[in-house]
Amino acid sequence: MTTESYQLRVADVIEETEDARSIVFEVPSELQETFAYTPGQFLTVAVPSEQTGLAARCYSLSSAPHSGRHQITVKRTVDGYASNWLVQNLKPGDTLRVLPPSGIFTPKDVDADFLLFAAGSGITPVMSIARTALEKGTGKVVLFYANENESSVIFAAQLRELAEEYADRFTVVHWLVSVQGLPSQQKLATFATYFSSYTAFVCGPGPFMKATTDALKELGFPRDRRHQEKFVSLGGNPFGDVEEVLAAQKELKEADDHEDTDDASEPAVTGPIAVEVELDGEQYSFDDWQGDKVLLEYLEEKGVDAPFSCREGQCSACACVMLEGDVRLQHNEVLDQDDLADGIRLVCQAKPVTDRIRISYNG
Repeated sequence: MTTESYQLRVADVIEETEDARSIVFEVPSELQETFAYTPGQFLTVAVPSEQTGLAARCYSLSSAPHSGRHQITVKRTVDGYASNWLVQNLKPGDTLRVLPPSGIFTPKDVDADFLLFAAGSGITPVMSIARTALEKGTGKVVLFYANENESSVIFAAQLRELAEEYADRFTVVHWLVSVQGLPSQQKLATFATYFSSYTAFVCGPGPFMKATTDALKELGFPRDRRHQEKFVSLGGNPFGDVEEVLAAQKELKEADDHEDTDDASEPAVTGPIAVEVELDGEQYSFDDWQGDKVLLEYLEEKGVDAPFSCREGQCSACACVMLEGDVRLQHNEVLDQDDLADGIRLVCQAKPVTDRIRISYNG
């Protein structure tokens, strides 16, 4: 079995700043449903590599779903092979292999009032959320956007236009590190105090997200109104033959043999385990999971089109919510203690610890 990816033509490459480019994909009519997305989701892209054949990377969609546009925005990083290749080499007419949209960094209600925090390229999914909320929702939107200097502000013109068009609903606060220094947790908390009833979304470099999330916790923002984007550079190849990928990952895990799971001390159980799944309005029920393979593999064998991207516990594409029972994660680089406490699990790394589980992909 091979991972289902698609060759998409690049319709346009837009220079946002000296180091950032927006890439617009041409999605044919027969793939529109496959590539339907919600604001805040990302695409997994295969970037050509002479050393490894390809480098798989996740890039958030900066376009709004209702626009009919599929646009990701990539900012070049100093040591980032994939981002540098895309910024330097990609041009209209080229094609890239792409996996369909994934991710759980997305609002449930676009009519809510939103408090958005972004730093640098973290504006990408936040821009999608802001556009959708303003153009399709009814609530107020406040954006705190941190950058090194004025020339590094991605979407500066678009944000200015939105602020003018929705003057009564949209407020943008630009924070320039070159002028104001790094935004501290205390300063972020002071700012957020005025919007304590809003739903917060946070995206940016790790230290920025930690300071912002800690500030929101300090102010008592409940978990259901506090969202943080999480994925890292993927180490595996979700585009190749699944069996080969899984075999390679198994060898790496056995060689490394370190447990970095949050509940590794809890032993997995052996089957048969009863499994119930809610996915895209469908209900699935099985009773013969033996626990010898991760839940994603089992569901795929049963013909369930379960979402995934990296298969390595490095992104949130396969995230589900535990409604009954529990699983142990073999590897986890993306969920924090709050996520785990809320019952969020990564299906690609899940082994059973109870003889019955019930999960939902619907949040």
